[in-house]
Amino acid sequence: MAKDPVCGMTVDPKTAAGKSEYKGETYYFCSAGCKKSFDANPDKYAGKAMGSMEHSGHHH
Repeated sequence: MAKDPVCGMTVDPKTAAGKSEYKGETYYFCSAGCKKSFDANPDKYAGKAMGSMEHSGHHH
């Protein structure tokens, strides 16, 4: 499963509404709207899906 970097939803790559490639990573989206948001500002969302760099202040 992949994670929509815009809304954080879990997305099945096989049924994803859209996908974008950015800096060698492929991102999948639950809706065309999320893809549009990502394409408009990929730096804002890229990397979040990986979960490696948490700057959001949410501690698990």
